[in-house]
Amino acid sequence: MSTGLGNVASPWVMIFLFIGVIIGMIFGAAPGLTAPAAIALFLPVTYAMGPTTSMALLLGIYCSGYFAGSIPAILINTPGAPSSAATALDGYAMAREGQGDRALSLAIWGSFLGGLFSLILLMTVAPLLAKVALKFTSVEYFSFALAGIVCVAGISQGSMIKGLAAAFFGILVSTVGLDPVSGVGRFMMDQPNLMGGVSQTVALIGLFAISQMLLLSKHGEQHHAILPTQQRASQLAVLGELWRNRWLSLRSAVIGSMVGVLPGTGPAIASWLSYSDAIRTARPGDRFGKGEAKGVIACEVSNNAVTGGAMVPLLTLGIPGDPVTAVLIGALMIQGVHTGPFLIQQDGGLFVSILVLLFLSNVLMVVVGLSGRGLMSRVLNLPAAFLVPAICLTAVIGAFSVSNNAFDVRLLLIFGLVGYAMLRLGFPPAPAVLGIVLGPILEKNLRNALTVSDMDPSVFVLRPISAGALLVTVGLLYLWLGPRRRSEASKT
Repeated sequence: MSTGLGNVASPWVMIFLFIGVIIGMIFGAAPGLTAPAAIALFLPVTYAMGPTTSMALLLGIYCSGYFAGSIPAILINTPGAPSSAATALDGYAMAREGQGDRALSLAIWGSFLGGLFSLILLMTVAPLLAKVALKFTSVEYFSFALAGIVCVAGISQGSMIKGLAAAFFGILVSTVGLDPVSGVGRFMMDQPNLMGGVSQTVALIGLFAISQMLLLSKHGEQHHAILPTQQRASQLAVLGELWRNRWLSLRSAVIGSMVGVLPGTGPAIASWLSYSDAIRTARPGDRFGKGEAKGVIACEVSNNAVTGGAMVPLLTLGIPGDPVTAVLIGALMIQGVHTGPFLIQQDGGLFVSILVLLFLSNVLMVVVGLSGRGLMSRVLNLPAAFLVPAICLTAVIGAFSVSNNAFDVRLLLIFGLVGYAMLRLGFPPAPAVLGIVLGPILEKNLRNALTVSDMDPSVFVLRPISAGALLVTVGLLYLWLGPRRRSEASKT
């Protein structure tokens, strides 16, 4: 332990940790420039570094990058990453009520709590959770993805039918490209650029950013009436609000950590599941989708709790929990470190260093985030004539940077027009994004599970974990759809 603490105490380690937090904040806040992209971009820089210094830079990017996506989600309804799409539902509504600074503060402290909880989890029960994660097969992944799709019922604040239609549109979009099992092209329209499917990031930016800018440009000079002057939030009041919602924060942290432990998932799924859980336990007077602080808390605690959770299979099994940890494996291999069951025994000093660096990354994220939130909120004071073209230009750059392909820019404009039409017709874009994110997981694991079981669908209810997830799904449908059916019946 003393070796690990001594390595972190180096001035160069702290300098690169701070640099990593700043880089992660910038990349996370820029639509299209996500934390995985930042880590992949700066991975070559670590060649000349030692293991602790390289981990300091990359973990700083990792932690702050997951939080920073909430900055544009709250201020301009443009999620910086798919994991921040759920945050935009209530965060932007709070900004439109002059509570943008409060929403940002809740996001910062919520992210810190989520990261801290997952760090404690990593320290204490990492091997046990890793063993549980190994028991998950395609059957369990399908059932959990289906439960995520049911979240549509919770996030559709208007017409339930329109919310479900938007979700199925997202699932349809996710099927574009080569079939994951047979390799046959689907809905490609003779476009080779669609062989790999539609980029989730491009679709996200188009549905949220471009559509919102088109809607904003329609209002023109009314921009300041839509986005009022933001009230300065008291940090003591924000902490008090988090304390009052401590059980919601705890549940969201558990959800985020467990999702992080499951290989191949990620913060986007964690955010939607936590948001769904928050709606399920809503009290009379809660305004989910219209500026409810609980929505921001649930999403931000959960998506940052993924960071420590995803490190569990990485450090104990050598299996990446999400795209970022897949890159981190490469960074450790560059340093001659091999992850797996023997890492903690053979290189305990590095394990301690990683734990300390994760904690310091979350602390620096709070310091940088709170210090810069005043500057962040000033974007709302820009006239629409400057704000709209600036965000559109940033969105185009972000879409192009995903794969350096001009086709993605055209795709961005198409999704922007689709998102604008959805907004004008009353179809919420958020369920569509959820369908795009969960669609591939749903389809691939459904087909794999049926193939392994000789096309026997009973496998989904015979496995206990899958049966529990399906039971929760049925319960959520009953809780959300039942009252609406009774309400509609009473009106007729």
